[in-house]
Amino acid sequence: MDDVVVGPLDLAARVDEALAVQALAFGLSHDEIGVRRHIVLRHLTSPGARALGATAPDGRLVGFVYGMPNDRGHWWSTVVEPYLRAAGQEDWLDDSFVITELHVHPAFQKRGIGRALITTITDSAAEPRSILSAIDTESPARMLYRALGYHDLARRVVFPSAPSPYAVMGAYLPLRRGLAAARRRSVG
Repeated sequence: MDDVVVGPLDLAARVDEALAVQALAFGLSHDEIGVRRHIVLRHLTSPGARALGATAPDGRLVGFVYGMPNDRGHWWSTVVEPYLRAAGQEDWLDDSFVITELHVHPAFQKRGIGRALITTITDSAAEPRSILSAIDTESPARMLYRALGYHDLARRVVFPSAPSPYAVMGAYLPLRRGLAAARRRSVG
């Protein structure tokens, strides 16, 4: 991670910076950023919602994660619930910490920042497991999630207006720490 610091983030105060990172990492249009801004700010009012940021030495936000205890009444849960039920995995919607967003600026990817963000935020979760959704393709993000212990709960999940299907993934907490991660911790 070089000299990038992972720590608490006042996401409401830095929402535009975070969405700029998400736009670069995820390819969002200006209109999509506007919609997501309102969603992020609404999510932050949910009980137990919290965020972490990855900050470069110059103070620039280069990555962020936020999540909260899952609530079946939230839009995301209502969309994924039929897919999880069909796969016999509906119980994952209960007593889980959902990773709502995790993004790292493309210039800072492949440095362990995403791993540090997701493991740090889930380490403080009171829930015994975590769930998330990711585009249903073999991507670096999906490989990271698998390395941390996430496994597919449902695939080919279609979100309204999303151009690609998603996979819902779940992992028991604490997340798995790989040999390479353990080596980095013992050296650094």
